[in-house]
Amino acid sequence: MRATLFFFLSAAALFAQPADLVLRNGKIVTMNAAAPTVQAIAVRGDKITALGPDSAAARWIGPNTKVIDLHGQLAIPGFIEGHGHFTGVGEFRMGLDLREARTWDDIVAQVARAVKQAKPGEWIVGRGWHQSKWTAAPNPNVEGFPLHASLDKVSPNNPVVLTHASGHASFVNGKALELAGVTPQTPNPSGGEILKDAKGNPTGLLRERASGVISRARADYEAKRSAADRRAELDKAIKLAIDESLAKGITSFQDAGSPFSTIDVLKKMADDHQLRMRIWMMARVPNDQLAANMDRYRTIGDYFTVRGVKRAIDGALGSRGAWLLEPYTDKPESSGLNTDDPADIRKTAELAIQHNYQLCVHAIGDRANRETLNIFEETFKAHPEKKDLRWRVEHAQHISAQDIPRFGQLGVIPMMQGVHCTSDAPYVLLRLGPKRAEEGAYVWQKLMKTGAIVGNGTDAPVEDVSPLASYYASVSRKLKDGTVFYPDQRMSRMEALKSYTLNNAFAAFEEKTKGSLETGKLADITVLSKDILTIPEDEILATDIVYTIVGGKVAFAR
Repeated sequence: MRATLFFFLSAAALFAQPADLVLRNGKIVTMNAAAPTVQAIAVRGDKITALGPDSAAARWIGPNTKVIDLHGQLAIPGFIEGHGHFTGVGEFRMGLDLREARTWDDIVAQVARAVKQAKPGEWIVGRGWHQSKWTAAPNPNVEGFPLHASLDKVSPNNPVVLTHASGHASFVNGKALELAGVTPQTPNPSGGEILKDAKGNPTGLLRERASGVISRARADYEAKRSAADRRAELDKAIKLAIDESLAKGITSFQDAGSPFSTIDVLKKMADDHQLRMRIWMMARVPNDQLAANMDRYRTIGDYFTVRGVKRAIDGALGSRGAWLLEPYTDKPESSGLNTDDPADIRKTAELAIQHNYQLCVHAIGDRANRETLNIFEETFKAHPEKKDLRWRVEHAQHISAQDIPRFGQLGVIPMMQGVHCTSDAPYVLLRLGPKRAEEGAYVWQKLMKTGAIVGNGTDAPVEDVSPLASYYASVSRKLKDGTVFYPDQRMSRMEALKSYTLNNAFAAFEEKTKGSLETGKLADITVLSKDILTIPEDEILATDIVYTIVGGKVAFAR
């Protein structure tokens, strides 16, 4: 204790000039084992220059120092969103929010209201519906999904596309099917399914890669709009995403896959000092584009980094698109969908390892995880000279018992989302049955015991981007009905906090600059209204973000 105190005071004595910002009179959890808790922190420029007891704070304060009295509140390293879709967070706010819909009729009513305000031929866009959360199945339905005729009645001339909460299915109306050229004779695309009724007519439900046929029709519509209009819409989405992220305590956002066109826009914003938070990106483009551009796009910076490549080997459990080793319990004729061809992902892996990128593969089902780990292991063995690669499995939700140890053995990072566990749990047993669910569903503790570093996030806009909601799910695994989903896999509160700070920094090769509060690191700090490490569990969701500080600047204040 004396040595630690001497270190704090010595650091303060080294100040040649006062700090720009001082936070004092708080409980500051540093995530640094050498000094886990302090009361005050000093910042000069964008870096932390000292930490210590509140009695030392006066030494750091000058006439121009901004001083924030925490009044005993909790300050932590800034939350890092470990897996989300950055522009998608803003785009979600620009369309219909379907997350709270409790029946299909609720959604039809929302579309009807939107049509009244839409221009002729304008696309009606929404996201967030989930058939497992409806209080009753639509009538009529196929596999619990409605028929597009119900949408056609309220929107006969405006195409409608409503994205599933998971992002792995879409529901469209007849006008959208017409524009996309989808007929009863249209075959399923590779890695996707056009759901049809008993007569062979498309219902409007498009699983996985089948949504691509609608994307092309929408792209034709967008191409007719001016470049200025399209850019203005992207700029609006980016602003909304930044505003919402900062308001929820996020200082860094790891984007789970964007095209080069989006990367270009964000890079220019970073170069022009217009980004108010830090963004780390995965490029999601075909292999030919990757091969031609990887070296040019690789960027390492404090505010903007591109060093990941994204692929998706399967879909989502909710839409029965997750790729399983055995058939679905509630759909025994299907084992899910393989979306990106493993042979193509192997080519991506070779490109990634040659150009020093992290390969980040979306894998949810147990077969998807096994195939991904096989690709990683084969690539690592072919390049024994490459060390500390930190390749990532994005989601890693359902894993065979045989494959759980491989994460630790291979040094592969499972980038998981605590809130997915509690959102999905009501239908996990239906899809997988109890044996598979207990063996490998959201097995945070089992993975950590292998030595794997588990990251955390929300997959926003699949879920709300709130770290506090995902933190609560990680430590409670509590469902709305009060039951707890396999409680032995819960994280401790410190494990959950680490998963959202230092672990996520490690997963991006950024642990030397962020993820903990230490001298010389970036001054990214989140201040909370309550101590989420000690308050009763059910009070966590009632906690507010008080300040979000990025690089020593207050970017959000409640």
